[in-house]
Amino acid sequence: MQNGIGHSHAKIILMGEHAVVYHQPAIVLPISSIKLQATIVPNAQQEIQSSFYSGSLASASDSPFAGIALLLRQLLTYFDAKAQGFKLTIESELPPERGMGSSAATAIAVIRAVYAAFGAELSQTTLLNWASVSENVIHGNPSGLDAATTGANSPLWFVKGQLPRPMHMPTNGGLIIADTGVSGQTGVAVAEVAQRIQADADLAALIPAIGNQVRQAAVCLAQDDLNQLGQLMTQTHLQLARLGVSSEKLDQFVQTANQAGALGSKLTGSGLGGCMIALVNDQASGQRVDEALQQIGARQTWQHWFKEDMN
Repeated sequence: MQNGIGHSHAKIILMGEHAVVYHQPAIVLPISSIKLQATIVPNAQQEIQSSFYSGSLASASDSPFAGIALLLRQLLTYFDAKAQGFKLTIESELPPERGMGSSAATAIAVIRAVYAAFGAELSQTTLLNWASVSENVIHGNPSGLDAATTGANSPLWFVKGQLPRPMHMPTNGGLIIADTGVSGQTGVAVAEVAQRIQADADLAALIPAIGNQVRQAAVCLAQDDLNQLGQLMTQTHLQLARLGVSSEKLDQFVQTANQAGALGSKLTGSGLGGCMIALVNDQASGQRVDEALQQIGARQTWQHWFKEDMN
């Protein structure tokens, strides 16, 4: 083993939350400005240092880091290095449990670091297969969306079970991302939606309706039609609220952003907390929306401009 470094970044779902679980499309954006780095070096012991968990690999199995611990053990076995001592350091700018892909980003960076440490080539397919090891522990039956996007360089059109494909993005406009300060509850939210749509046909009809809005949003992106995209975002938020995955704080943030000049706003991720996004025309309107969200208690805000997504 030599020194190895791996990188990844945050992601947000622009459109398609929850419906993507039922094979509807989603549009997802890598947020490359919010970074995560994993560094692995030879060491006498098998140690991990991060803001989520610090200690031995053996003890990590009984911690929130259990998924990554399993991934590490399987990677070392694959490289015939089960007893290899190492120190893994993870430095992350991603807030956990906010719908920004923190666990998947950690897995992606760790896999890249380990492969670099053993001087091995790593294909995208192999990367995503490895990432599913830890994601299955953490999320049960994930769509694969987080892993695909936290390691991607461009926005993606994502359908569960299909290869993601790159998306065209407008040259103007962008998103204000705001953290409500409340942890998201992915497992709870997904389970509650499943129960509700099974019990209520009207709610079940919202799933394909959200899928259709995602398809309309893709047309808006291709035509640089931010106004219509904003309307679709707000409509989708209202439908997600009907599915029971919004919250009083998320609704307040959406209303505040729209009143401050956003073209449209919605929760992003699983809901019941986490983050929301607001679509803005330019940096001036973005700054107004950003400040309005901070004034009502946003824990943290980020500005992401679509021109950053251009290849």
